[in-house]
Amino acid sequence: MSHLTIVLAFTGLGMLAGLIVVLTMLPSRYVKHSPASKESVSVQVLVLGDIGRSPRMQYHALSVARHGGRVDLIGYLESPPHPDILASPRIKIYPLASPPGVLKSGSIPFIISGPSKVLWQIWTLIYVLGYQTPPARWLLVQNPPSIPTLAIALIISVLRNTHLMIDWHNYGWTILAGTKGRDHPFVGLSKAYECALGQAAPTANITVTHAMKRQLEREPYNIKAPILTLHDRPATIFQPLKSLPDRRDFLEKLPQTKDFASNIVAGQTKLIVSSTSWTPDEDFSLLLDALVTYAKEESVYPIIAIITGRGPQKTFYEERIKDLQSEGKLPNIRILTAWLTIEDYAKLLSYADLGICLHMSSSGVDLPMKVVDMFGSGLPVAAYSGYESFDELVKEGVNGCGFEMADELAVILKRLFSEEGSAELRTLRKGAEKESELRWDEEWDRVLGRVLGVID
Repeated sequence: MSHLTIVLAFTGLGMLAGLIVVLTMLPSRYVKHSPASKESVSVQVLVLGDIGRSPRMQYHALSVARHGGRVDLIGYLESPPHPDILASPRIKIYPLASPPGVLKSGSIPFIISGPSKVLWQIWTLIYVLGYQTPPARWLLVQNPPSIPTLAIALIISVLRNTHLMIDWHNYGWTILAGTKGRDHPFVGLSKAYECALGQAAPTANITVTHAMKRQLEREPYNIKAPILTLHDRPATIFQPLKSLPDRRDFLEKLPQTKDFASNIVAGQTKLIVSSTSWTPDEDFSLLLDALVTYAKEESVYPIIAIITGRGPQKTFYEERIKDLQSEGKLPNIRILTAWLTIEDYAKLLSYADLGICLHMSSSGVDLPMKVVDMFGSGLPVAAYSGYESFDELVKEGVNGCGFEMADELAVILKRLFSEEGSAELRTLRKGAEKESELRWDEEWDRVLGRVLGVID
């Protein structure tokens, strides 16, 4: 076992030991909240990440506020939140202080920066949850990240007699395993921590898929608290195409498409869109290799591919795209990157011909929010399909197509972007538009409204 592993292991064990000491000092009796009206229901929504890039947690906040509840939204302010969040008088944002740049720059060894970053997060979470924000009836926390979020959320919920609810998007330990390997000792510690806190912490849980719910009910998670499945649904800002003139006007104004707008509107050039966080769990090489293969075919439509998002691997792939273009491997194909406002992103999806999703589930039981947004915009998708929960969202031949290899994606592009495939593409668009009728507000009201007490 390396020195780094030993340090990290003791850091994790120290956190757990400290948590046990704190909990043993607390009153053993849990004081329940008295019944409250909708107007007095208060919910803290916590994400140890960028609020602006956490759509599901923002939608939770908006749903509570829409029914008259008060919301404290806690997270990093690195990109603009949803405009309705900023406009709501019932939602107050409490920003978390970002770790010092030196801890994120890579200029100091991870053996120092890693534990130091966790200690910084522990302090900022305790300060905001315990001192800045008023007590709340509910604390709704996103998982992952689980370290140190779940431990601090548990402490705060007990100290303040707050009901704790975990929104399971995925598992922190499986994401860590993607970079460290499943046999790494720290991955095992992370898994044990997540399982233990999952069993001890919540009043209730919500998951993004039925498959995840089934998994949490079994070993090693063995969660006994109630588990509800709340599928992601699109917000109202994502709407199917309604006006062809609006499509032309938008494409002519957007810098990435203004030079190609006429050909896109005429159907002579195809517009595809992919949203990515530029992280290892989305292998962008699949799309690049598929486009190279597609470009080798004769008599295929030119493609404009717009890739939105920010993340650590963006520069790497931008350089690779430049190399492929300079080598002449992408004739009649333009790949452009963009960072758009939520309004422009929603319009771009509704005006595109096909959405591409490269999300690879580390757990096998989560689902990509980007496909939900695409369906909300009436946009059919081609999505990576190599995980258990895939068919809870994408229905093959109805609203999209699945692939696992670049060659399979190339075949899909060639088939759909052909004269013979135009009818199939129209069928998939109709299926996506049908899926767009299932909205977040209705799903949230049905699953969570009464649980949180904002609906009678």
